[in-house]
Amino acid sequence: MPSKLRIKDIEEEIKPLDVEEALKKLYCYKEENGMPLDKLIDKYLKRKAAKDKELARYENMSSFEKDAYKKGVKLIAGVDEAGRGPLAGPVVAAAVILPEGIFIEGLNDSKKLTHEKREKLFDIITKEALFYGIGQADHKRIDEINILNATKEAMEMAVRNLEIQPELLLIDAVKLNNLEMKQLNIIKGDALSISIAAASVLAKVTRDRLICDMDLKYPEYGFAKHKGYGTEEHIEAIKKFGICPIHRVSFTKNFTG
Repeated sequence: MPSKLRIKDIEEEIKPLDVEEALKKLYCYKEENGMPLDKLIDKYLKRKAAKDKELARYENMSSFEKDAYKKGVKLIAGVDEAGRGPLAGPVVAAAVILPEGIFIEGLNDSKKLTHEKREKLFDIITKEALFYGIGQADHKRIDEINILNATKEAMEMAVRNLEIQPELLLIDAVKLNNLEMKQLNIIKGDALSISIAAASVLAKVTRDRLICDMDLKYPEYGFAKHKGYGTEEHIEAIKKFGICPIHRVSFTKNFTG
């Protein structure tokens, strides 16, 4: 069998393997058979370096959870929201309790992820989480009690919707006064805690899906494109068509004359 074909066969053989196992195989083939595998080895060394970097990043994002586990805390819920800034639609919150020691590759602050990555992580998180809950406050509630209070209300609802109440909440910079469990408020927590990052993904994907459904009902506003945020296109649509039933009056009064 020609050497070139055998290298391709080896690449197919190692494709399903973990990167460390693949490298072991490659070094073994090279040592035993003297095959020219340097390019393939270099490819897998780069993959290993990327994996090690991701593991280190994830390890850093797990520090709040690990500190709590060391203190005997078993159930930790990350809490975050999506949709504080848009001109339309609800603010949505999520609470997520992850199992201790879980590794979810690519998990990060939802704002740093692509739509496709968020959708993929949504499926993984909802499958692997011990428990998760969703809460929301609609546009009318936002107008009634203001966005900060509506955000807190949605977060409290998300926590209460967990099947089991956690011992500790890790929250992205908000204090929930109506909940009695211990809380740790972390500024930019969605980038510093895996639990909060998981909640940020569930909240963002849930809200995006809701607002995309509204695009079918009110297509002239382009909700599927901007998700209700105050883009130039969205503001021009408001000026042209006026507000629709899901717009936040308190957010859009400057554009409606």
